[in-house]
Amino acid sequence: MKNRHRMFGLGCAATLLLTACGPQQAVEPSPEVVAAETSRGETAAVSDQPTLANDAVTNDAVTNDAVTPQATRDKLKFKRANGQEAFSIKFKPDGGKLVDAGDQELARFKTEANQSIRIKGSNDEALGYVTSQAGAWSVVSADQSQVFFVLRSQAAGDYLLEDGNGSPLYRIQAREDGYKIGYPKTAQASPEPMYRVKVKPGKVSLRNAAGETILSTKGDMLPVAIAAFALDSLSLEQQAALAFALNAG
Repeated sequence: MKNRHRMFGLGCAATLLLTACGPQQAVEPSPEVVAAETSRGETAAVSDQPTLANDAVTNDAVTNDAVTPQATRDKLKFKRANGQEAFSIKFKPDGGKLVDAGDQELARFKTEANQSIRIKGSNDEALGYVTSQAGAWSVVSADQSQVFFVLRSQAAGDYLLEDGNGSPLYRIQAREDGYKIGYPKTAQASPEPMYRVKVKPGKVSLRNAAGETILSTKGDMLPVAIAAFALDSLSLEQQAALAFALNAG
């Protein structure tokens, strides 16, 4: 009797095994499933296509829009030729800060209601203002009674820096790859540029007459703004405040 039960159990197991391993009948997908899979395939094919518009690089003449400033960044680093950080500008909702390589504050910038930039030293001493009006940026005293320098926009994207008496000091001339900075032309001569601003994808650099890099940044900065650091008549705090104002537009 026990043998009969054992044989019956083995027979059932064999039947189940053959049923599981036997050929299965193919199940045709519904029209709705086919349509959904086709739609997903077409979408993937479209998304795999390369986007050329964002990768295009043009060689048009450089303007103030060559590098678009981004309001969301919080720090812009400037480095020397050896890669060491020289200083940085930190951006805040109401202005910014100039800090050295060790993150020590050198100056503070506050954007006033009239869009002028108030400059204060690290000890909170008032150093002056950068005011802007009709294509001109003026570096003035703390009480705004004295004009030290005026940067004026010129034709063809050029700029001219004048002293407080209106005498020209430096000329910033637009080039296809950036700017060249030098003394203004005279009736006798056209001096060689002292500095150049070079623009490359993702990088803006200030170079001396020999082509050696003095400062560079990989952040978003307008080329004319970094040219402010070539204006040797200004202090570093004034240069940075002028660059801050120019970059703000």
